[in-house]
Amino acid sequence: MFGLIPFRTNGLDKKGGSIEDFFNGFFNDDFFSPMSLGFGNNQKFNADIRETQNEYLVSAELPGVKKEDINLEYRDNTLIISALRNEEINEEKDNYIRRERAYGKISRTFHVENVDKSRISAKFQNGELQIILPKLNETIRDYSRILIQ
Repeated sequence: MFGLIPFRTNGLDKKGGSIEDFFNGFFNDDFFSPMSLGFGNNQKFNADIRETQNEYLVSAELPGVKKEDINLEYRDNTLIISALRNEEINEEKDNYIRRERAYGKISRTFHVENVDKSRISAKFQNGELQIILPKLNETIRDYSRILIQ
């Protein structure tokens, strides 16, 4: 049952260690850090792909990324979205000075067939990347449900 919980499960074989590891993993996580939104190990951005009759609509959330730091490619039926993030926090109060820097690159790929490469368009506004992938031709879909006995 503990394998279904989406938290770190290190130390489950130690007697009484699972609850301790749960709390240590939760509160020691970088989630609460302001720099945790930077791209790091195993981080990805959210993306939605919707299909209409004439096109595929891709929406990717890239908060804190500049438009010039986004790279889009479409090759071999694959859409590649990559972004570079360079964030610096400078905080000076009284005698306290804090400087933190975070750098990172992230990339995601999506297999999308039947796309007219010459008509692909994209727009980036308020941290959201909108990509329109027009279809080459309207494919006729003839579905019939097969009953399983």
